[in-house]
Amino acid sequence: MRWLGRGSLLALLVAPFTAAAQGQRATLAFDRGWRFHLGDIAAARDPTFSDSGWRTLDLPHDWSIEGEFSDTNPAGASGGALPGGVGWYRKTFSLAERDSGRLVFIEFDGIYRNSEFWINGQYLGKRPYGYSSFRYELTPHLHKASNVIAVRVDNSQQPNSRWYSGSGIYRHVRLVTTSPVHVDQWGTSVTTPEATPATARVTIRTTVRNESRADQPITLRTAVYDAAGKVVATASAPGLVPRDSVTEIVQDLVITKPNLWSVERPYVYRAVSRVVCGGRPCDDYSTPFGVRAFTFDPDRGFILNGTHVKIRGVCLHHDLGALGAAVNTRALERQLEIMRGMGVNALRTSHNPPAPELLDLTDRLGFIVLDEAFDMWKKEKTKFDYHLDWDAWHVRDLSDMVRRDRNHPSVFMWSIGNEVMEQWTNGDSTAAPIARELAGIVRGLDPTRPITSANNNGSPANPVLQSGVLDLLGHNYHHEAWASFPTQFPGKKFIITEAMSALNSRGVYEQPSDSVASYATPYVKDSGPQPNKDYRLSSYDDRKAFWGSLHEESLRLFERYPFLSGMFIWQGIDYLGEPTPYEWPARSSYFGVVDLAGFPKDPYYLYQSVWTTRPMLHVFPHWNWAPGQTIDVWAYTNAAEVELFLNGASLGAKQKPEQVSHLMWRVAYTPGTLRAVARTGEGRVVATQEVKTAGVPARVALAPDRGTIHADGNDLSFVTVTVEDSAGVPVPTAEPLVRFRVAGDARIVGVDNGDQISHEPFQADHVRLFEGKALVIIRGGRTPGTVTLTATAEGGVAPASARIELR
Repeated sequence: MRWLGRGSLLALLVAPFTAAAQGQRATLAFDRGWRFHLGDIAAARDPTFSDSGWRTLDLPHDWSIEGEFSDTNPAGASGGALPGGVGWYRKTFSLAERDSGRLVFIEFDGIYRNSEFWINGQYLGKRPYGYSSFRYELTPHLHKASNVIAVRVDNSQQPNSRWYSGSGIYRHVRLVTTSPVHVDQWGTSVTTPEATPATARVTIRTTVRNESRADQPITLRTAVYDAAGKVVATASAPGLVPRDSVTEIVQDLVITKPNLWSVERPYVYRAVSRVVCGGRPCDDYSTPFGVRAFTFDPDRGFILNGTHVKIRGVCLHHDLGALGAAVNTRALERQLEIMRGMGVNALRTSHNPPAPELLDLTDRLGFIVLDEAFDMWKKEKTKFDYHLDWDAWHVRDLSDMVRRDRNHPSVFMWSIGNEVMEQWTNGDSTAAPIARELAGIVRGLDPTRPITSANNNGSPANPVLQSGVLDLLGHNYHHEAWASFPTQFPGKKFIITEAMSALNSRGVYEQPSDSVASYATPYVKDSGPQPNKDYRLSSYDDRKAFWGSLHEESLRLFERYPFLSGMFIWQGIDYLGEPTPYEWPARSSYFGVVDLAGFPKDPYYLYQSVWTTRPMLHVFPHWNWAPGQTIDVWAYTNAAEVELFLNGASLGAKQKPEQVSHLMWRVAYTPGTLRAVARTGEGRVVATQEVKTAGVPARVALAPDRGTIHADGNDLSFVTVTVEDSAGVPVPTAEPLVRFRVAGDARIVGVDNGDQISHEPFQADHVRLFEGKALVIIRGGRTPGTVTLTATAEGGVAPASARIELR
């Protein structure tokens, strides 16, 4: 290998040139200006078909979220009770003259599901799995003038999912043009076989494709940039790429005194690979990556850069609440910010490959990711799910996921399946052979990360666990067995891939709070405790699904045992579908620590009291009750004790019996003010909180999460809507209907209130508050300026307005 001087390579990489002049890669966002029709029209594949009457929209797009909730929709309540169907997308475009002779690809990050693709009437293929990223080459079928793309999306066969899937081209699309000699799609693999504070050895494997008619000698020149844009390592290697083939080139680089990626300091480098053909650049390819060293130990758990780190995670489905499945980077970022606020440092992409933007965010924000491929293998969970496509597609789908995601520093583990039905079959089970095949695919593409699967059959007889291919034994639930894992599975490494399944509705409080209920699903009359007939469940930590636990139960055990490397809560945020323990009219889950609108439920603060160090205190419930009621008052804190006062009179101080616990006072309700004071063991006050009785609703209050957003047509402001009394105290039980009006270059793209049984549309200019709160989501346009949101409420409540700046 020939090393090139840092200065000369940097000059080559940043020398000014145009893609047209030098034949280099160009990537064009291809989301805008598509035509859409809901319904099946076979002639729509024909380029001469007139789509002038179709709706014009920008991608990403989810047509299901625009529909009406109904118990007749074939997805059922488990699938969110929203419609599926068949939809068509078309786009007409032309290429610049400078792109003549270049290769043209279209890249889709995800289409749900069974998508088929035509270019100028030529059929290029089908992709069944709704979560895979893929591309088609358009070059042989392009015209010099106008070109027509047609995409048919078929989500009509339902149920095909155990949760809300969405429908359509719900992730981003790009048009990529390259030279015939170029770095292949996902064609780099960056690993750090040595990573210490003193030095990092970086190995980069680059796959170069040659689609020309002649063999091509090349030089691959690679530069590594730090976060400030400074070149910190370079390499150069010659190669020969035969015609119509691919060649892999391996380069080793050294970074001196590297910045190691960690959850506290998620430092990202960038490798820029330049392919030089005949002395001229023919392709540039950029790969973000991180430098870190980690291991899983049977006794100590997870070790990152030499330091023990407890993986404190959540599972998240892919929907974005009122926005549905349509990907939006700011909405994803908000979810991660909310999770970070409760002390979360890890995420499981349950149960499918995520949007690429999510992993870009976890790289930048410092989350440990368990990247999961499948919810089922050959055996079905729902009638029309992926088991129908398994034989033909699982190798391609898993391979594409690993190639796409393997350079993300936040990805630390691969999961090859979730609660697959094969785990329950002994004897001639297909489980072990499938597990071995999948693990072999993953290791062939990325030997650096451990492989797990999520198993709700925790028995040592589980054939998936017996297969011997899992680096981490992933267990779902069965917290009562955790302590015995080292005895049951000697020498093995463990991670709790799913835990809790506690159930709550935000702002709902049943008395007394120490009456625990465990519910079946779907519940059967006269078979034990029954959930409330109003389809709400208490926000105290006292309701759970029969297979799970209360939050405190599993959290206490997880923090106790160091051999449990990590745990992923089911679930971080409520999601559409799977409304256990109910069926219709419920249409979204109760599992989340945060509701569908993004408002924390009370158990959120339990985790904050254990997983964060900044002094905190959370006292609940609200203090608006009927005379004569007895109310259980709970407090979560990371202090040693809390003293509670009612209207100035002490109700006593209580000490935390252990780290994972709540404090409780049983109080005869009297209107006024609850005041809680949290102290250290030495008696120093570290936090206080007041909960006041609110009067009658007097005015609407609007609180944008950000007052300034980007004028890029994609950025969002999430506005919390509450109602206050005349003294400015939020009214926790207020549920008026609130209407909205927007002035300026912005529009409302979603409303929600976190109520699991609301059947009101998400795309509307009004919403009814639920337990005192609602949400309105504003999407800015592309014209800088001021946007004004005005809210008016029924019942004589004064209106409110909020200003949002577009810049």
